Amino acid sequence: MAAWERVWIDAETYSKDLHSLINCTECHGGQAVNDMTLAHTNLIERPAKNPETCGNCHTDVTTASLNSLHSTLAGYDTAIYARSVPENHATLEEMESFHCNSCHTTCGDCHISQPFSVGGGLLKGHTYVQTPPMSQTCTACHGSRVKNEYFGLNEGYPGDVHFRNRMSCSSCHTADEIHGVGITAEHRYDGAQEPNCITCHEGQVGVGSGIEQHEIHGTEILSCQSCHSIAYTNCTNCHVAKTDDGIPFFSVESHSMGFYLARNDLRSAERPYRFVPVRHVPIDPNSFSFYGDNLLPNFDNRPTWMYATPHNIQRRTPQTESCESCHGNDALFLTADKMPAWEVPANINIIVDGAPPLPAGYIRQTAVPTDATPDTSTDFWGGGDVTPKPTEAENFWGEEVTPTPTTDFWGDPPPQVTPEPTQPADFWGG
Repeated sequence: MAAWERVWIDAETYSKDLHSLINCTECHGGQAVNDMTLAHTNLIERPAKNPETCGNCHTDVTTASLNSLHSTLAGYDTAIYARSVPENHATLEEMESFHCNSCHTTCGDCHISQPFSVGGGLLKGHTYVQTPPMSQTCTACHGSRVKNEYFGLNEGYPGDVHFRNRMSCSSCHTADEIHGVGITAEHRYDGAQEPNCITCHEGQVGVGSGIEQHEIHGTEILSCQSCHSIAYTNCTNCHVAKTDDGIPFFSVESHSMGFYLARNDLRSAERPYRFVPVRHVPIDPNSFSFYGDNLLPNFDNRPTWMYATPHNIQRRTPQTESCESCHGNDALFLTADKMPAWEVPANINIIVDGAPPLPAGYIRQTAVPTDATPDTSTDFWGGGDVTPKPTEAENFWGEEVTPTPTTDFWGDPPPQVTPEPTQPADFWGG
């Protein structure tokens, strides 16, 4: 988006917006004069940062949004403080003020412009956009994991089946959920699952669904993503710091694609699953050491492989190919050998010794070697009575075949018909 496009106001379109009845200075300050310098004196660039700007009219939504995870750092605090101690919280809050605060939104960051954290820019000439465009708002912030997985931007991995069916974020994530209406949460996996696959797929889940795999596994052994997700991004060792001239930055040691199932560390009535996909989060004991020593003394209080709901759902995945895809397949499960030794204590409650064995009595299916000599002593079904192929005097069904006559009814040779010349077929074969 060019610089002028970021601030260009479409006067004709905006005049039809209900908000155009409000004077510009009511929200942005400044002065309503024709002199550019005076007009921009004391200008408020992001008026929605003040809750009263939108809250004067949209009281219910604004109040809820102020306490939602989109506006607060509660999710970060829950995760970081659990690894720390209260006396370190002030230092960690200082760190967050430089590296975390800019990601959180105001009403205007979704409904008027692109988020400030990605450079801003009016979405539609300053008109209010009721349903924010997914690619300019949602995935502008949730990009490195959600966007790449949902859109299929990770090389070699398809986009989410919902994306391929033209579903946007708001198809599953409701406005009330995003605004935090009626929700009190300290972390995004607090409380009921929102959204929930069962909302749309109620008849296709668990016992009574008529789907063999769903009937067998029920609703408390595996989360939906355990079978219907594919490999996702895992990050390692994020560190934050500042440049010599005070500009905050972060660096991540590495990214990799992978898929692992582990024990559910968040098991509850809302998330009863025994096994779930887990994603490696890029935390290590020294992630915030730029701001002080030993800021995470209780690092092992939380896993480094966290409960995950990847946005790359497929109907068929490597896990759904056969029972052997999961049962007996240690490569699919998070075992201690898949992480450095210093991470094991943090993940001790979720790592498994190995994959679950195949059910008792299960007969493993094996492919016939390609160089095996076929057994001609039996028929296709394995029977011993091999029926001979029909002779030339019999058709496929074993019936006698009347030879094609070499003369017509009168005993004369059949007439030779010369086909008429035809024009070459066109592009469509016509």
